[in-house]
Amino acid sequence: MSDRTGDGRVFAAILAGGSGARMGNPDKPKQFYLLGGKPILVHTVEKFCMTGLFCEVAVLSPPTWMRQTRDLIEKHSPHYAGAVTVLEGGPTRSDTILNALRYFEGRYGSACDDVIVTHDAVRPFVSYRIIEDNVKAACLHGACNTVVPATDTIVESCDADTISSIPDRSKLYQGQTPQSFNLPKLKAYMEQLTESEKGSLTDACKIFVVNGERVVLVPGDVSNMKITYPQDMRIAEALIGE
Repeated sequence: MSDRTGDGRVFAAILAGGSGARMGNPDKPKQFYLLGGKPILVHTVEKFCMTGLFCEVAVLSPPTWMRQTRDLIEKHSPHYAGAVTVLEGGPTRSDTILNALRYFEGRYGSACDDVIVTHDAVRPFVSYRIIEDNVKAACLHGACNTVVPATDTIVESCDADTISSIPDRSKLYQGQTPQSFNLPKLKAYMEQLTESEKGSLTDACKIFVVNGERVVLVPGDVSNMKITYPQDMRIAEALIGE
């Protein structure tokens, strides 16, 4: 990818620490459900490996599923197994990302223009275009978020009972992943978080926003869906069939 800005290294962190509670099976994380004969996680990992854009791809797994994660990647995608590292995820999304940041810095050292691309393991339909655009935007601007324009009216309620406001839909977007960042800057911001802040933070981009940093938008795609509920699996199976 010769036209990206900077000479920093680019790393990928696939966040696979979620549970299967909303899929109706709390004993089996949703990223391990089969989709088109392969675990959802493997589809996602393959998308990142086949781009050829990354120095290393890390999968952050629940601690009790690390062995299964390695085995599934080796079984279903043996040609990429050697390029993927399985790491232990943390108790929160922030802790999981921090584990990836510390691993990459520990192994490769710290360079001021290194970039990390973070992505939900349960978004297996991410495209090469979205991944490449994330890398370019993070190299050039330091932080980016993948988004699609909001198509439904968003209603805000402060008391969960009545409408507080109805924002202008033309200014609203739905966040997806990847979210991509300058690696040392993200690590510095995340290490400043308190334990309480780590637990409440659901979006890494917010760290940059609250610190006055510019986060640019990368156009996503409605097909870059997050598989969360049983009905999502039916849609995903249809997309795989196509």
